[in-house]
Amino acid sequence: MSNGTGEDTSISGGHLVAKALKAEGVDVVFTLCGGHIIDIYDGCADEGIDIIDVRHEQVAAHAADGYSRITGKPGCAVVTAGPGTTDAVTGIANAYRAESPMLLIGGQGALSQHKMGSLQDLPHVDMITPISKFAATVPHTERVADMVSMAFREASSGAPGPSFLEIPRDVLDARVPVERARIPRPGGYRASTRQAGDPAAIERLAELLVRSERPSILLGGQVWTTRATGTAVELVRALNVPAFMNGAGRGTLPPGDPHHFQLSRRHAFAESDLIIIVGTPFDFRMGYGKRLSPEATVVQIDLSYATVGKNRDIDLGIVGDADTVLRGVLQAASGFGDTGAQSRKPWLEELRAVEAKARDKRSALLSSDASPIHPYRLVSEINDFLTEDSIYIGDGGDIVTFSGQVVQPKSPGHWMDPGPLGTLGVGVPFAMAAKYARPDKEVVALFGDGAFSLTGWDFETLVRFGMPFVGIVGNNSSMNQIRYGQIAKYGADRGELGNTLGDVRYSEFAQMLGGHGEEVREASEIGPALRRARESGRPSLVNVWIDPDAYAPGTMNQTMYK
Repeated sequence: MSNGTGEDTSISGGHLVAKALKAEGVDVVFTLCGGHIIDIYDGCADEGIDIIDVRHEQVAAHAADGYSRITGKPGCAVVTAGPGTTDAVTGIANAYRAESPMLLIGGQGALSQHKMGSLQDLPHVDMITPISKFAATVPHTERVADMVSMAFREASSGAPGPSFLEIPRDVLDARVPVERARIPRPGGYRASTRQAGDPAAIERLAELLVRSERPSILLGGQVWTTRATGTAVELVRALNVPAFMNGAGRGTLPPGDPHHFQLSRRHAFAESDLIIIVGTPFDFRMGYGKRLSPEATVVQIDLSYATVGKNRDIDLGIVGDADTVLRGVLQAASGFGDTGAQSRKPWLEELRAVEAKARDKRSALLSSDASPIHPYRLVSEINDFLTEDSIYIGDGGDIVTFSGQVVQPKSPGHWMDPGPLGTLGVGVPFAMAAKYARPDKEVVALFGDGAFSLTGWDFETLVRFGMPFVGIVGNNSSMNQIRYGQIAKYGADRGELGNTLGDVRYSEFAQMLGGHGEEVREASEIGPALRRARESGRPSLVNVWIDPDAYAPGTMNQTMYK
């Protein structure tokens, strides 16, 4: 369409997508190509949005999820119709359970061929609706940018999560007059998402804290999501409250901080008179709330009303942004003449003694020279290897369960795991997202050999885009968390049905794809191999052969195996 001077005043659907992404501050799209979506690439090229093309759509979705976690703004993945979209479903499901905001854009057959059996036609919206916050079809080219902005709003409302848009091929490729297409202005259509919480409830919580003799607080993933780190640290230090961390909340307090606790959580939750749960649901990780003392006063703070009090009764629930709510509690508590901070010193000393006893109990395994290598020795070496600039990623079952007890990120936002869906295969795409978003940071990823196998081919993508990271494979040639359960339930003679893998030298896989690789069979070799991987400046895999008959306590205590 022309304005009479020969100048084209129309715009395509793909270019409208790119303009809407740019308005959201999106600087990269993770994708695997397909004929349905290529006009989006053309638009991204014009808008200066990077394209990182991967080898499997699951990787694209996980990378968009990981990008969101690192940057605090929604990531974006673009995949083609049919199998392209279904391949990405696992990534959407993982982001949904992890409350990670992202947008997946999927292709779709032309509207003009609706229900005619076009190539790769599937009911994507019907499939993705139950595992997303928003899922819709874009019905007309004029609505493309408007609906992209709508999807981002939905992804960021309340407890965040993924959105999905399918764009039919003829809608995406068609051109419409620019003046007829609503293109939201950057920053012009978003409200503040900082929910302050009920002021009366905040005052009540401050009073409970001040009066408490044995409080404890669990800082969950929403502490990082809402960037409440500084406020949470200020609160626990001012009021002398022991803090435990899980998920993305790990690293809120640095190791060695007098209020940082890790190994005494069971004791604390059994003996506390006040337990504050921030940004963590009462799901399986919390024993559905049953691990909390029935005598304790329980307070839950969450972005979602639906999560507060789910699975367990509480004494006080506050719906709101963790940073804003904790800031309000801190201010309210400061109004009391005596906050009780000094009187809580014996409680912290009691917990510190429990921590020391637990650490001493496993100290021999942490320094074990046994061959095959004990997993505790491997994760201890990794913990010693991390710096304040190391983003740590855990991708696996039993080996990552070991690491959860030992590895302590040194800074906020430097811990990544799949979240409550327990998805294996997030390691490579998370490394990709972390290194793209924060090229100044070192990325260290621990894989189980089974987990790495799921998305490991995208190691080549990291090589192709020049994204160095230190990868470690804890290799026991088995899906060992499941192996333990089968042995426990059915006996050793049936303990290896369906869970035993081949003895793969992943170092050679890394080398084949242009990265750095090493084999490690002795515990004394772990540290030097990790340092050489760091110094290589390339994507790397250090393949560490670990004892297949050593299981993490968390694995052995899983109720599904009882």
